[in-house]
Amino acid sequence: MYLNYWQLQKRPFGSGATQPPYIPSSTHEEALARLQYLVESRSRLGLLLGAPGSGKSFLLDLLSRQLRRVSASAPCFSLQGLSAHEMLWTLAAMFGLHPDRTAKSFDLWLRINDQVAENRCQGIATVILLDDADVARRETLEEVVRLARGEPGLPNRLTLVLAGRTDRMSVIGRQLLELTELRIDLAVWEFPDTENYVRQSLLLAGRKNPAFSTEGLLRLHELSEGAVRRAALLADLALLAAAGEKLPLVDAHTVQAVYDELGVMDDLTASGAQLV
Repeated sequence: MYLNYWQLQKRPFGSGATQPPYIPSSTHEEALARLQYLVESRSRLGLLLGAPGSGKSFLLDLLSRQLRRVSASAPCFSLQGLSAHEMLWTLAAMFGLHPDRTAKSFDLWLRINDQVAENRCQGIATVILLDDADVARRETLEEVVRLARGEPGLPNRLTLVLAGRTDRMSVIGRQLLELTELRIDLAVWEFPDTENYVRQSLLLAGRKNPAFSTEGLLRLHELSEGAVRRAALLADLALLAAAGEKLPLVDAHTVQAVYDELGVMDDLTASGAQLV
C-alpha cells in the first residue's frame, strides 16, 4: 500500500469498497444541472449518454443521493442482465415494498404504480434512474416504455433517466427515443479537468504537496482520453508504482509503464489466457 509513502489518509481515487470523491468539472456540473432541471420540470424521460468511463454511473448515483436528501424517491440501479420481472422486482424492493421472491410481474406492476401514485399525492417526487440501458434486454426495455408512458389522461407522475454509451443507444428502440424529452451528452474531459481531478483528489486524501509532475499529469490525461474511470485507475496504479520505485513524483514514464502493463493484461484476457 502506498498511503504512508505519499502521506495519504485514504486512497484518493476510491476503491471497490468506497465511493470516489466528487470533484466538480464543467462537464459534470452542466450534466448534473440538466438532470436536476429534468426532475424539477417533471419531465417524462431523459437520456444521459457518454463514452465508457465518462462518469455516467457516478452522476446517476450522485443525483440519487441528492434527491434522497430532499425526501424524493429515487431508486438507482443497472439494467444489465435483468429480465423484465427482475427489473420490476428490483424497483419494488428499492421502493421499500418488500416484494416476495415469488411475486408475479403483474402484482409487482400494480404495487409499483400504487407507490408512484401515493408519492404524487404526498408531494414526493419519484425519479427512477436506470443505468446500462444500452445493454438491457428488449423485454426489459418494453417495461421501461410502460413506466415512461404512465397512464393515459393523467398528469405525469414520475421521471425516468436512462444512461448508456452514446454509440449503443440506438438499441433502446424507437418508442423510448420518441418519449425522450431531454438528451444529455457527457463530453470527455480536457486537460484542466483531469489535472484538477487528480490534484483535488489527492488534497482530499491528505496530500498537501504535488504527487505528479506536470509531464506525468499530461501523459495521464492523454492515455485516459478524458475518461474519468480510466484516469482514476491509471492515477491509482501510477502512485503505487512510483512508491515502489521511491520516486519523488509520478512522472510520465511511470504513467506510461502502468498503462502498458494494463494493455498486456487486457490482451491476455481477451485471448482467453489465464493469469497465474
